[in-house]
Amino acid sequence: MRPEPLYPLFVPLTNLPGIGPRFAKLFEQLAGPKVLDLCWHLPINVIDRRYSPKIGEAEPGRVATLLVRVCEHRPGASRRQPYKVVCEDETGRVELIFFHARPDYLERILPAGKEVAVSGRFELFNHQAQMTHPDHVVKPDEVGQLLRLEPIYPLTAGLPQKTVAKAIRMALRHVPVLPEWLDPVFVQKRNWPSWSDALLQAHNPANSSDVEPGSCARQRLAYDELLANQLALLIVRKAARRTPGKSLKGDGSLRSSVKEALPFSLTRSQAEAVMEIEQDLAKPSRMLRLLQGDVGSGKTVVALLAMLIAVEAGQQAALMAPTEILARQHYETLRPLTAHLGIEVVLLTGKDKAKDRRQTLEAIASGRAAIAVGTHALFQDGVDFSKLAVAVIDEQHRFGVHQRLMLAGKGKDVDVLVMTATPIPRTLMLTAYGDMDTSRLLEKPAGRKPVDTRTLDIERLSEVVDGLRRAVESGAQAYWVCPLVEESETSDLAAVDQRYETLRKVFGDRVGLVHGRMKSAEKDSIMADFKAGSLAVLVATTVIEVGVDVPNATVMVIEHAERFGLSQLHQMRGRVGRGGDQSVCLLLYQKPLGETAHRRLEIMRETEDGFVISEEDLRLRGAGEVLGTRQSGMPSFRVADLTQHDDLLAIARSDAKLIVENDSWMDSKRGAALRTLLYLFERDAAVRYIRSG
Repeated sequence: MRPEPLYPLFVPLTNLPGIGPRFAKLFEQLAGPKVLDLCWHLPINVIDRRYSPKIGEAEPGRVATLLVRVCEHRPGASRRQPYKVVCEDETGRVELIFFHARPDYLERILPAGKEVAVSGRFELFNHQAQMTHPDHVVKPDEVGQLLRLEPIYPLTAGLPQKTVAKAIRMALRHVPVLPEWLDPVFVQKRNWPSWSDALLQAHNPANSSDVEPGSCARQRLAYDELLANQLALLIVRKAARRTPGKSLKGDGSLRSSVKEALPFSLTRSQAEAVMEIEQDLAKPSRMLRLLQGDVGSGKTVVALLAMLIAVEAGQQAALMAPTEILARQHYETLRPLTAHLGIEVVLLTGKDKAKDRRQTLEAIASGRAAIAVGTHALFQDGVDFSKLAVAVIDEQHRFGVHQRLMLAGKGKDVDVLVMTATPIPRTLMLTAYGDMDTSRLLEKPAGRKPVDTRTLDIERLSEVVDGLRRAVESGAQAYWVCPLVEESETSDLAAVDQRYETLRKVFGDRVGLVHGRMKSAEKDSIMADFKAGSLAVLVATTVIEVGVDVPNATVMVIEHAERFGLSQLHQMRGRVGRGGDQSVCLLLYQKPLGETAHRRLEIMRETEDGFVISEEDLRLRGAGEVLGTRQSGMPSFRVADLTQHDDLLAIARSDAKLIVENDSWMDSKRGAALRTLLYLFERDAAVRYIRSG
């Protein structure tokens, strides 16, 4: 049960006065549906309204709060002309300017002959003092409320600043005083306020630096959020390790045969990853390991050796990929490697013919198929494994946790290996995959040449097409990536359809087109044609980030490269350079280039190391965009900024480890407070794990 002091924070926003159904939808879109969500909606700037001069002394361009007497109203000759309200004090006159005015409303708040306080940007226009659309108009006795630093909040269409600020002020009245969950010595050393004081301070900045991530209040709130994240991950991980599994040990015969048949030796990090997986599988607890490796680093071979441990132990294994073409690619990679082993490997996708599907399902259910490769079809109803022991999930971030659990649920105590070709920055690793053990593949397979990466002004497009023609004539294949699917009125970006038509005039029927709005069957068919070599150029959107392996493709053209994130650019570049031939990646950009875009293209020229690139991407774009957090199951933080608070993350990690080691039941005084912290940041699942032991 959630602690009682938190109840007022978890009620719907509509409980606050003035937030009816119309505003509730907008507030939910802006921050979330609960009162607590508004508390986490922190200001991004401040306006200083403390400057309160006389009219004759006011500096143009500054926000000023003026005490004036209303002289007269001057409506415009038509609705299009401004409505003016002339005001004065003993030093001069100022005109308040309103466009699309409602005269009755203005006469009510600015009655002629009365004194009022107005606050807004003071300007001079043709030597006349003016204030256009004052931010505030109040009675003279309320001027004290204006003379302060006013927080400025992020907005959404339909919600004015005043409405948001008022709702947040009401939400903050519900903030309780909670027991301290941090070590008092640590709090004192950092000079941090309590949680509730920190929240109130964050919403009432005393100067512009108070809205920065480094302010005391923001640091305190960020640390609380990071501690809740780390604590929850470690509790879940500890619970998972208590979950009984089965010890899997093979005799090594199948693995030895595969290693001998490989045309290359395992890289050092491949050998290390295999050893770590062998050790995990031998333990009586269940494995949950993440295998990170750049495009082309040899994850499939590691996955095969992991699955063969299960097969050697008389069990089954499954490998799940996010698309049919990727599943088929894995199947075609595994089959030649396992052909001489005398074990059956089957492929299951959503598009199998009824007869083939029946035979595949029977092979899986009987245990005759030792390894099943497939798409999400693997975990659907009607697919029964005889004795599934190891599940491998490729491109983990393309599946939800729910889907991962459904596949693992096809067997008893299934060991899970998840793989990703998207290099994940260290801080994101800790916050998103802290419940997993991790292996990294750092080297490229032998014989792979670096991709020659160049940047070119998009005005040289015709030269690029000429160069592409020469490459195709010499037998090469190429990808051409565009950022949009159809021409937008608000954008001058080349649409993928338009570029396809342009290139068809040069290459005829040897050009294919794939984008995210096509049906997957159509997409897979075109990509299969490209792989088979019947297409020379594949025009695409970013759907080719994770996809078909075409060793003959040696040219990658990325149009408007300045619009893509670093990790995306790196993933797309990884589509070429997979064979023994020299490959080239052309990044076409449009001037003028912003500082961030310029730095991105520079990094792409400097390095092919995906881990270096992912760290830079995090620094340049922030955590929210690196993997697309909502899609990838990454945590989205309300206060913590991983690019600014990574030092706090390291401390939170250490603190959480000590807590879980020394107070695993959380029944101490601090432990009880930490449970409140977990509920506050909606990590309820972790509390359930503590309760269940």
